[in-house]
Amino acid sequence: MPSLPQYVDPATPTTLTLGGAPSTSTIEDSGLEIERSILPGGIRLITQQIPGALSASLGMWVAVGSRDEGPGEGGISHFLEHLLFKGTTKRSAFEIAEAFDAVGAESNAATTKEATYYWAHMVADDLPELLPVLTDMVTDSVISDEDVEVERGVILDELAMSDDSPSEVAGELFARAVYGDSELGRPIGGTRDSVEGMAAQKIRDLYHRKYGTDDLIVSVAGDVDHGRVRDQLLEAMSNSPWAAQLAEPIEPKRRVPSTLMVASGGSHQRNLKIVRDIEQAHLLVGGPWLRALDPAGPASSVTFNLLGGGMSSRLFQEIREKRGLAYSTYAFPSAYSDAGYFALYAGCAPRHLAEVEKVMWGEVEKLAEFGPTDKELLRSRGQIRGGVTLNLEDPSSRMSRLARSELVGELVSVSDALARIDAVQKEDVQEIARQMLGAVRSSAIVSSND
Repeated sequence: MPSLPQYVDPATPTTLTLGGAPSTSTIEDSGLEIERSILPGGIRLITQQIPGALSASLGMWVAVGSRDEGPGEGGISHFLEHLLFKGTTKRSAFEIAEAFDAVGAESNAATTKEATYYWAHMVADDLPELLPVLTDMVTDSVISDEDVEVERGVILDELAMSDDSPSEVAGELFARAVYGDSELGRPIGGTRDSVEGMAAQKIRDLYHRKYGTDDLIVSVAGDVDHGRVRDQLLEAMSNSPWAAQLAEPIEPKRRVPSTLMVASGGSHQRNLKIVRDIEQAHLLVGGPWLRALDPAGPASSVTFNLLGGGMSSRLFQEIREKRGLAYSTYAFPSAYSDAGYFALYAGCAPRHLAEVEKVMWGEVEKLAEFGPTDKELLRSRGQIRGGVTLNLEDPSSRMSRLARSELVGELVSVSDALARIDAVQKEDVQEIARQMLGAVRSSAIVSSND
């Protein structure tokens, strides 16, 4: 297997710790430069030019997500995400949709625990035309009472659709099993009751209170030039309701570490079950885990890949191939700025639940005691290397990677990230497995009563 490229003394750094300064910086990323600027008002712009690409992906990320919601606001960030497509003082909802469709661009949005983002993927030459449209959506949404009522029905249908998916229900249930009714345990979309009771004025208040230049991250990847994008963005912002913020000496906001107790705090129920009239049971077991920038992150990635990252993984081989207990099984960690969780998943017949859970933890115990074989370790590194590299063929994936790095506070080149993976040893995997066994265990099951 070929060795990873090593950048011993690059002309530009390959890792960047992100903060409020300097105003402009550049890092080397496997032969491609990533440029980052802090613009007036604290706007963070981060771009990567991909020579030869025909397309570009633009994302406007606002560092406000479901964990920032207060009492009575469950699902309000997701509700607002929907409403930003409904029109501004300059453009109707149809005109916004028409602008993207007229050039064959894709556009959508998503809400996470820690951010809401609005994106478009387009032919690179169309970026100057569509950047003002996305800027207008983010900065000048009308949020009329009428649109709130129309979109309320759409969101309720979306929640109902998710509720019809047992695996999605199990995922939400598991977050609650780990974090209880804390900021990370509540569902991103809220509940039917919270959405039905959401007042239009409350949504408008959140929009004007939380959305601003200091929370805005603009990430662009593709056939783009950083300087031109910067000028186009500043021009669009200067013609928006946020123009006055550009003249203020504002620093970018950073997420304040939460007081969330993820290891032992709280006395909530950690083993949850929902009974449904379904044929297959959905099981998640795990517990609280590492934050996004934990130094043990690379070892964690390798360990979960070994456990449940593909058809050659231990869980797949032991649970499906050898025992025939489940069709689908995998393992994964999920990280936030100051917390995280890990989960082992299987979809199986209800009568096999106890055996599957025993096998899952048994594989973790084996890793903790004996570690992986040399062949397993090499295979896992190769699988991660290939997955990361292939994913970066898509400008949209690069755009998302840039923004997520900005959100957590560190931008690492692909070569450095893979070098960290390549440095993981058998003992590191054993230590991760021991930490998994020592975590406060939680479980979520969606199943019939069989």
